Amino acid sequence: MNKTANLPPKPVWKCGKCGGELKRGTVKISYLGNDLRVEELKCLSCDLVLITEDLALGKMFEVEQSLEDK
Repeated sequence: MNKTANLPPKPVWKCGKCGGELKRGTVKISYLGNDLRVEELKCLSCDLVLITEDLALGKMFEVEQSLEDK
């Protein structure tokens, strides 16, 4: 028996700007002249990136704090 047959389909994320489909990929984020590469959802049509709450309050916040402390 195929166990994946009973799983619900993965949600398809859509861009709020153009309605294009979002796919996970590597994106470059810049802050105060410093670059950070992360895996996030990005629109295939207009390249808009979905910044999740976890990223904004986690890794990006840590980078911001360390840069501002210098």
